[in-house]
Amino acid sequence: MRRRSLLLAAVPAGLVTLAACGDDKSDSSKASASPSPSKSTPPPKIVEGPLPAITAGTKFGEKPTVAKGPGEPSKNLAVKTVIAGNGRTIAENDFIQANYLGQIWSTAKVFDNSYDRNPLVIQLAQGSIIDGWRYAIAGKKVGSRIELAVPPELGYGKSGNPQAGIKGTDTLVFVIDLMDSFNSKSSSHGKPVPQTDAALPKVGTNTDGKAPEITVPKSEPPKKLVSNYVLEGDGDELKANQAILCQFKAVVWDGGKTFQQTYGSGRLSQFSLEQMQQAVKGLSEGLTGKKVGSRVLVVVPPELGYGDNPPSGGAVKKGSTLVFSVDILAAM
Repeated sequence: MRRRSLLLAAVPAGLVTLAACGDDKSDSSKASASPSPSKSTPPPKIVEGPLPAITAGTKFGEKPTVAKGPGEPSKNLAVKTVIAGNGRTIAENDFIQANYLGQIWSTAKVFDNSYDRNPLVIQLAQGSIIDGWRYAIAGKKVGSRIELAVPPELGYGKSGNPQAGIKGTDTLVFVIDLMDSFNSKSSSHGKPVPQTDAALPKVGTNTDGKAPEITVPKSEPPKKLVSNYVLEGDGDELKANQAILCQFKAVVWDGGKTFQQTYGSGRLSQFSLEQMQQAVKGLSEGLTGKKVGSRVLVVVPPELGYGDNPPSGGAVKKGSTLVFSVDILAAM
């Protein structure tokens, strides 16, 4: 079983799923990807130290070993860029992909680390992650390693986290490798794959964060599930028990009308492939085994889509064949 990160503060905000998707015009009623800012809590003061030394694993991507905190920690959030990256600047409400190690200041006891598992993918948003991370990471560049010391009020508060051995008075030390970031303008950047089958929809190969055009042929739809690369990435292949972060556009075969998409909505979509089995089984099956960083065309026949029970009030009707273009940005 995959271990849940201790950093998660709540269900990430601004996520789109397909469990009850209808006409794309209804998207405006869904939650925004930009959570309402706090009206009562100003940003904390950020200082440069003190911070404990990183004694081993000093390169980006290496699991670090961190010394015990030197004396008393600051009451403020302490942040240091250990290795400066040159990637995209991360903004609040972006999703980040990162490896990290967390330990307690006073004892150097490691309570969590992702280097022995998989990188964390999470939204840098209020209510999604502990505030110490949210304030420390915003403005940093992808490719950077940062170290921070988080006072209790920006971590787990007075209650601490007993499961992890964290008391309500503990200052927490983190080393974080910022591997990538994503927002509503992100696209896959894989290698274009020839689309030579005239009986299948053609999908645009633009990588500018705008919705790719999907051109559906006038012919009858295929009877079986289709899953083809449009842009082939070089990441790991998706496993059936993973969740993905993606951009997508979905149209019905008959008429090519869009019934849902993330493009232009200010949101990304995040869903579990196992849970998607219960909503649109063909989409889950079509994405399983595909490489992260890819754009994938998935054509879903009715029996693997909504069948005779489509969402009400939208473009999807009984017996509709569904066409998806999915940019697989990251996997969890």
